[in-house]
Amino acid sequence: MNPELIRRATAARDAAIAPYSKFKVGAALETTNGEIFTGCNIENSSYGLTVCAERVALWKALSEGARRFDAVAVVTDSAVLSSPCGACRQLLWEYCGNISVHVHSLQGMSTEYRLAELLPNPFDDHNLKA
Repeated sequence: MNPELIRRATAARDAAIAPYSKFKVGAALETTNGEIFTGCNIENSSYGLTVCAERVALWKALSEGARRFDAVAVVTDSAVLSSPCGACRQLLWEYCGNISVHVHSLQGMSTEYRLAELLPNPFDDHNLKA
């Protein structure tokens, strides 16, 4: 577990806007050169417009020109560890590949996966070849 990545994801969680679910999430995405981009979940009354913390961090990184990543941390205050949702897994795979995924709860639990463990048969550019 990268303590700085967990710390930054925890701090990002504080900015989460979750008036409906009350489920605040923070994420921190680390590039191969050690730069860290953070994100938090942002809910909307039209639930389909809600955005996950992992996607916010990824989009911030991509919009700033980052293209190579090593790890992502996801922090909640849940009684069970909460890994990225399916949509976030797909986007992380597309742009980050088989990175380390650190999952942490403020209640003292942590684990680490490789993204391929969470998304074992990803849809990617290989599927688009004739």
